[in-house]
Amino acid sequence: MRTENQIQSKINELTLQRRSLDTRLASLDSDSPQRESLNAQIGRLEDMILMLEWVLNAPAGKYHA
Repeated sequence: MRTENQIQSKINELTLQRRSLDTRLASLDSDSPQRESLNAQIGRLEDMILMLEWVLNAPAGKYHA
């Protein structure tokens, strides 16, 4: 099991990667074929970040009370 600090560190790492991809995306022409690939990578990073944030803020208690 990962510690809270390890998870937060991974979130920070993924956030930096996302910012880097955003910068690369902004520098491309609107009709560039690389845009689709970068958008897909950004989507995957966002999904990973959301999952890790959920792990940090996991709901407590029973689902079926």
